[in-house]
Amino acid sequence: MITPATIEQIKNRLDIIDVVGEFVKLKKRGSNYLGNCPFHNEKTPSFTVSPSKELYKCFGCGKSGNTITFVMEHEKIPYVDALRWLAARYNIEIEEAQVSEQQKQQFQTADSLFVINSFAAKFFDNQLFNTEDGQAIGLSYLKERGFREEILKKFQIGYNPQAKDTLAKALVTNQFNKELLPRTGLVAVRNETELVDNYRGRIIFPIHNISGKIIGFGARVIGKAINAPKYINTPENELYLKSKVLYGSYFARTAIDKQDECLLVEGYTDVVSLHQAGIENVVASGGTSLTIDQLRLVKKYTNNLTIIYDGDSAGVKAALRGLDMALEEGLNVRLVLIPDNEDPDSYVNKVGTAAFQQFIKDNKKDFIIFQLEVMLKDAGNDINQKNILVNHVAETISKINKAEDFIKQQAYIKQCAAILKIDEGGLITLVNKLKRDKVAKDDKKAAAAEINYQNEFEQYPEQQEEQTLFVSQDEKHERNIIRVLLEYGLHSFSETQTIADHVFSEINSFPFESPEMIKMLDLYKSQYEQGLQPTTKTFLYFEDHTIRDLAISITLFPYELSSNWDKMYEGKTITNTDTKDMDVLMSVNYYKLKKLKKMFDQNQADMEVASIDNQLLLLRIHMELKEVEREITKKLGTVILK
Repeated sequence: MITPATIEQIKNRLDIIDVVGEFVKLKKRGSNYLGNCPFHNEKTPSFTVSPSKELYKCFGCGKSGNTITFVMEHEKIPYVDALRWLAARYNIEIEEAQVSEQQKQQFQTADSLFVINSFAAKFFDNQLFNTEDGQAIGLSYLKERGFREEILKKFQIGYNPQAKDTLAKALVTNQFNKELLPRTGLVAVRNETELVDNYRGRIIFPIHNISGKIIGFGARVIGKAINAPKYINTPENELYLKSKVLYGSYFARTAIDKQDECLLVEGYTDVVSLHQAGIENVVASGGTSLTIDQLRLVKKYTNNLTIIYDGDSAGVKAALRGLDMALEEGLNVRLVLIPDNEDPDSYVNKVGTAAFQQFIKDNKKDFIIFQLEVMLKDAGNDINQKNILVNHVAETISKINKAEDFIKQQAYIKQCAAILKIDEGGLITLVNKLKRDKVAKDDKKAAAAEINYQNEFEQYPEQQEEQTLFVSQDEKHERNIIRVLLEYGLHSFSETQTIADHVFSEINSFPFESPEMIKMLDLYKSQYEQGLQPTTKTFLYFEDHTIRDLAISITLFPYELSSNWDKMYEGKTITNTDTKDMDVLMSVNYYKLKKLKKMFDQNQADMEVASIDNQLLLLRIHMELKEVEREITKKLGTVILK
């Protein structure tokens, strides 16, 4: 559906750091960038992005790809939608053409769920505003709560009627896949085949992802909940992961960034009411404990988080959950408790926008000090509880481990020691011990991760036992030849030859053995001979995902050259040209030496069982192989091949 010319234009404009950085906090490490993987939960960063090669790789879960596949994976959208997303980001006008069936099928399930959710949202909207029951029951209830129609339409809030299968019938009539419908949570299966509505007689709150697509729903009972849960939420599926979602983030992200503060409330109606009051930098946790992914979503836009919860004991406990994680993420956390058994929704309607904002400004409490005061009150005169409290406070303060927050940490130690009436030096000692323990633990994990990294990507781990997890030594040399072709193939080797021509001629008598590498080599040759000028980027955006994944695994981190290179160039200035030429020379010749060793071994085995006449022939072959080996080692210098 999108023309090749448009796709090429999009690819040429892509900046992988710019795109990935919108969803992942990246830090520079050497020539690459490192961050926490957005595809699985992790505390030690293992997600690496290479701007020079325009790709990413997670060494924890194994996910890898280019800028387009990142958008596809993260947003759970098909190839074409990812291109449209990127085109919109870079203000590129799209020309329509045909898209491959393979790309359509890759995210078929997620795409179908998006379509079903979109249909359901329109259905709920129509039921609320255009049906007698919706207006009499749903809309009248919302208006009694003080919600105006424009805010309801902004958040796409709707209504599902009380009848058992109104939505289910509409979905079936519109020929949606019956097998997928229960996975959306919109309908349930009764008596094995009967589809019934899950959210009967409820107000519906669509939940949007960061790009504005509907990934799930929250359904609120009208009035007080009697023998039924107040809210029903979409079950987790390909689109909706509760721990990664903050309700209202799509509508709040610009305001949060502009005001450099995120207000966090508990419920959907709190978010909608505050938006209606003109306070738009607000999101909701959905009534669950804060998760690390939700905190990182906040941190993408601001370091300042203000939690606004009910002032009752349940609200206080809810607010205190997730504190340590927030501190570890470097967030500046403040707490505001709404008084008089009110919640943010009711309180802003009671006092108005200006008074609400002033109340928030005047009543922000420091999170750590507030937590300490609450726990100290609960502990009373119990010495054991106070001892537990001291250790808890020390552990909390130790989470503030960023170098730039040292002054903040020392200030907390001073304040907490005064409140607890304990020796400040003793608290400092305890905090430092906890910090050292954490550093030692993290270093141990990092060392283990580094070992795994080296095992997977070092080219010549000759001393290691072969493991089925890694490719064979022979294939590693074949992969290295492909890498050389992708990186340098089009460069000149001599006045009459490109590096690709040189490599082809050199390995002509030393064929590949791995079927995957043979396929890669054949594809490269085919494109090269057609004058298409294949490069790394060509294969990173290849239509066949197996070829794309192979190109990523080969090129993400360059294989290392032999340590002999350092000896040969000791005391010399190495230029980019030297690097390229030496890389080609050593990669090709090490590959040939590896193949020669196998030929020697096979020839020796043949000699042991051959007749006398054949032994003479095999001896000549042995001498010829030796001569080839001498020529190669002469180019390389002294080489010990294990």
